[in-house]
Amino acid sequence: MNDFWKEFPLIQQQLNETCELIRGQVKIRNKEIETALIELTYSGGKLLRPAFFFLFAQIGDEQKQDHKQLIKIAASIEILHMATLVHDDIIDDSPLRRGAITIQARYGKDIAVYTGDLLFTEFFELLAETMNGSNFLHTNASAMKRLLLGELDQMHTRYKQSMTVFDYLRSVNGKTAELFSLSCLEGAHFGVASAEVQRLAARIGRHIGIAFQVYDDILDYTADEKTLKKPVLEDLAQGVYTLPLIFAMRKAPERFAYYLEKGADITAEQAIETAQLVHELDGVNDAKAFAKRVTEKALTDIQKLPDCLGKEQLTLLTELLLQRSF
Repeated sequence: MNDFWKEFPLIQQQLNETCELIRGQVKIRNKEIETALIELTYSGGKLLRPAFFFLFAQIGDEQKQDHKQLIKIAASIEILHMATLVHDDIIDDSPLRRGAITIQARYGKDIAVYTGDLLFTEFFELLAETMNGSNFLHTNASAMKRLLLGELDQMHTRYKQSMTVFDYLRSVNGKTAELFSLSCLEGAHFGVASAEVQRLAARIGRHIGIAFQVYDDILDYTADEKTLKKPVLEDLAQGVYTLPLIFAMRKAPERFAYYLEKGADITAEQAIETAQLVHELDGVNDAKAFAKRVTEKALTDIQKLPDCLGKEQLTLLTELLLQRSF
């Protein structure tokens, strides 16, 4: 667990319990893969999705909550996220994740596919333990479907020079914002908060998820590999055209044509030159302004929540995400 949560001691404790549960869930006969999964759990990820789950649970009725159930649901959320990361690394042929060698780079794509699939089964096992008979079984299945459709949307638009903001947001709403929205909604629901809080939670989570992904995509153009803990400009090289590039291309598409027409054959030097164009045409600044507007929508809705420590910490955490460097 990194130092990100030192200002949130209760959340830090709950996240530690969540990680320990995940560690127990991923025990398998192949100790090398088990070790790789444990490393992925503890390798510097912020655990934002379970954190937002716990923050919204704080807004509910503590007397009616089942602590063990909350920890298991938080673990299910992070395990689903881990499964998507493993599969993303296979698709992108990524050598690094959070500064560590990816499972697919270390053991090969075949083992990585089955490892990701195994995590999906662990996700459903935890749902069966905690939500049997609940409508949230269907909610989770629907969320997982939208998440995967978001990933497929992204794959469908690879190397698309006419990529629009709408195309980008349709993908982000599935592949990133859906899981943030689910995390917040489930925290409010299983934390026994009111129906109005649950409605706000889902909307707040979606806005936070969109802003988070935009900032993540900005970092691909602004951070170095050491800080980012993965290769920079990886999305550009893979044909994933994100908001900074989209905003810049709208201003001068002809200046990008030479580079983007190369598709998968774009060189590292040409990718750097493309990134310089993005900066020159204010693509990064425009994306930052967009992310700030979306974050402000989340903050406005957070102010509608009941006054409590959870609300204060939600506000602080959401504002902190505006300042992150990785």
